[in-house]
Amino acid sequence: MSTLILASASAGRARMLHDAGVPFEVVPARVDEEAMKESLLAEKMPHENIADALAELKAVKISNAHPQAMVLGADQVLSFQGQLVSKSVDMMAARALLGRLRGHSHDLYSAAVLAKGGRPVWRQVSKATLWMRGVSDALLDGYLAQSDDDLLGRVGCYGIEDRGLQLFERIEGDYFTILGLPLLPVLNVLRQHGVLAV
Repeated sequence: MSTLILASASAGRARMLHDAGVPFEVVPARVDEEAMKESLLAEKMPHENIADALAELKAVKISNAHPQAMVLGADQVLSFQGQLVSKSVDMMAARALLGRLRGHSHDLYSAAVLAKGGRPVWRQVSKATLWMRGVSDALLDGYLAQSDDDLLGRVGCYGIEDRGLQLFERIEGDYFTILGLPLLPVLNVLRQHGVLAV
């Protein structure tokens, strides 16, 4: 079987692959995501394409260093009212973001790129739309008070796999896309490339 490398430091993505029984190792790609986002936004690139470009950048960087392995790069972006939202730097910023999102919908784009020999061989971008309830200040403050800094690693500062689900009234899209990886298409392509048994 082929070797798979996950070019991401995301514990959530690693957990999804591990729970699905995928053999892999982690080699995080150290890239300046914010600079790349700023450049792509200046070019007026659609938000879903930015997620794809960041996933490709990670996959190709690690693939160049490990050309014989299959390398999976992934990224997720949040699009809200035409703006690309970056990760919050602290809990105060997280609280401000959740305050802006409440009562509105936002889109999550999760991209995955598989590379080998320094070039992309497959890609997928999946979209999920989430409608946040018009929740009270007390509920938001309570949610953040009972959460840890792991939320800062999530672009929306919530987790739908825990109490964060209570913030929402409606969701359209794949569960795994919301968690940050279009997992079912990834599993399908890993079978095609001999990483997983058919």
